[in-house]
Amino acid sequence: MNANAIDQALYHTIVQATCDAIRQAQIFLPADVKSAITNAMERETSPVAKGEFHNILANLSRAEALKLPICQDTGVPVIYLTIPPEVPYCTALLDAVRDGVRKATREVPLRPNVVDPISRENTLDNTGVGMPSIHVSPGHQLAITVLPKGAGAENMSRIAMLLPSEKTSIPKFVAETMLIAGGRPCPPVILGVGIGGTFDQVASLAKEALLLPVDRMDPFEQELCDTVNKLGIGPMGLGGDTTAIAVKVKRASCHTASLPVAVNVQCWASRRATVVVSR
Repeated sequence: MNANAIDQALYHTIVQATCDAIRQAQIFLPADVKSAITNAMERETSPVAKGEFHNILANLSRAEALKLPICQDTGVPVIYLTIPPEVPYCTALLDAVRDGVRKATREVPLRPNVVDPISRENTLDNTGVGMPSIHVSPGHQLAITVLPKGAGAENMSRIAMLLPSEKTSIPKFVAETMLIAGGRPCPPVILGVGIGGTFDQVASLAKEALLLPVDRMDPFEQELCDTVNKLGIGPMGLGGDTTAIAVKVKRASCHTASLPVAVNVQCWASRRATVVVSR
């Protein structure tokens, strides 16, 4: 196989796999997220909040029954692509993913959300300059993971370049981010927190944290989650015990003089799905 190309059979397989992953993510919430929502509902003491949880679960059931997207904001496509040594990292590979996004836009269907940042001209197929956002890493198998990101939650995300002496302020920054967001990101949320790296890297860490299972948290993640839940914002901003279903953290080493921290906000519909490409 040419190092700058992939064969047509693989090209079309990647197109279909991308479309399938997007369809799965848009219609079926991951089991761990669904379980976390159910558990939060059972712990909730506010009648209004319990009612909102019931509405969320009813929405999920309806989406599955009708095979339609969970939310009207089908987001922008964020793609994580792992490639084994025998598959060349080339333009054709990325083009196949883009064609998969176009196919999903037509067939799922997806709302056309991608526009030019200045002219606001809509491409109508959820692709454009730099979109979809494709992150590539080596792996043992060719796999496509999609993480649709709606604007209501994405717009509430924040980044800070803290000083090393401010490491005890991380819980405050995370909680402050949610306090500013209030009910706008459709809580209960899942927060992806990145700590360390560089300015650009920490934002990627925060988003990648949203790919981690939410049915378990380590002590630090639990501390952050408890701090956020003390805000009392509750489901849909109507008050309650559960503002965050979970907080997940990814870390990277950083410069001795800096402490980058980022919070990527995700609404209760924490959509993600992976399709492994068989060859």
